[in-house]
Amino acid sequence: MAHLGLRIKKYRESRDLSQEALARLLGVSRPTMSLIENGQRKVSAEDIKTLSELFGVSVEALFDEKKEPQLVIRETAAEYKKREPEMRIDIPRKNLRKFKEVLLYIISKVGAKANVGETVIYKLLYFIDFDHYERYEEQLIGATYKKNKYGPTPIEFRKVIDQMIEANEIVKIPNKYFNYPQTKYLPLRNSDLSQLNAREKDVIDHVLNRLSDMNAGQISEYSHNDVPWLTTDEGGIIPYEAVFYRTPAYSVRKDDINADVP
Repeated sequence: MAHLGLRIKKYRESRDLSQEALARLLGVSRPTMSLIENGQRKVSAEDIKTLSELFGVSVEALFDEKKEPQLVIRETAAEYKKREPEMRIDIPRKNLRKFKEVLLYIISKVGAKANVGETVIYKLLYFIDFDHYERYEEQLIGATYKKNKYGPTPIEFRKVIDQMIEANEIVKIPNKYFNYPQTKYLPLRNSDLSQLNAREKDVIDHVLNRLSDMNAGQISEYSHNDVPWLTTDEGGIIPYEAVFYRTPAYSVRKDDINADVP
């Protein structure tokens, strides 16, 4: 929250707005605005959208300075050029190994279910990564998720899955689910759980127990109401920081992660 508050303060000051003026625009008191900028009060998804419109920047730019407009100076004139989001395809080697083992664990646990194809796996990975970040403020896999109309998509997935197929670790199976095309993956070896600590495995199991019975349409629709997806521009990279502004229905901050899920 502190990071977002500092970004809001930076944009406010760059627009020569006082705290009181910005507070009026948001419909809150000046003390509340001060708490927001000091990271002591959450900002609603609606207010984040309003702030992005007031400052003339994307929602992503509020969370990540790499996404803010870049000022380009030319001899004839100065103009704003929007910096293209960085599409990171390579992940650190230690996380690449973990990515593979998590994928193997997921498909060994739920991959045989009729409803679980590639789209469902995308969303399971998203909730595993973002739930872990919300609970522990640390990345589990640390994949990069892009917002599209079907929900969050891990950019690195295709590269990782191709490596695993080539290494005979998984097999790709074209399939149909109620006459809809579906891509399934099945494991050709056991996952190495030594790559995961106990709390990482607990988060994964919690997500699988909670969401793996959903089909592609259901889990995509479910992901569309999560604040990180809601507050990201179409085609943009979903910022992990946004997870701290989840609504109670999606927040896992207070969940008993080890509790049985009906």
